[in-house]
Amino acid sequence: MIIPQKVDLRFGVIATMILLAALSRLIPHPHNFSPIGGMALFGAAYFTGRQWAFIVPLVSMWISDLALNNILHGEYFKHFVWFYSGSLFTYSAFALIVLLGMFALKKVHIYNLVLSALGASVIFFIVSNFGVWLSGIMYPKDLSGLAACYVAGIPFFQNTVFGDLFYSTVLFGTFELSVRRMPKIAC
Repeated sequence: MIIPQKVDLRFGVIATMILLAALSRLIPHPHNFSPIGGMALFGAAYFTGRQWAFIVPLVSMWISDLALNNILHGEYFKHFVWFYSGSLFTYSAFALIVLLGMFALKKVHIYNLVLSALGASVIFFIVSNFGVWLSGIMYPKDLSGLAACYVAGIPFFQNTVFGDLFYSTVLFGTFELSVRRMPKIAC
């Protein structure tokens, strides 16, 4: 892994914002109203090193998962949980959202950001529900089972969209306001 020689102010601000967004998952919230899409898009848009666009948001999300799975929901597990079942699909969706952000947010504009946040929601919905169907026992392993799994996920999709739009707005808006107050973080 490549570690920056010197952590510059811009890198530190972006990484801290992503970590704080990830830790906001520990605050009670409606199901699927989370910072996942916003964090992935934010990292993709503003980290100058592409590897950091993946590493910092993924590690931040993993840290919040550790806290969620072992502290807040620890009573459900009899042992320490490094990765929960289905995490492969969640993290894969996350990486795909980073890729979306790298292509769609080369120039950050409100229109591109809204479309990217909506795209992030769709990616997460498709990948995570596919993972539930593939690795679970709730649905038959045929097309009707897959369809039933996606239909069952529809009520949660609205909160995913709202969460992605909200956190994208907060992260990108806060950063742009910070750039105005601290021009050193602009580049």
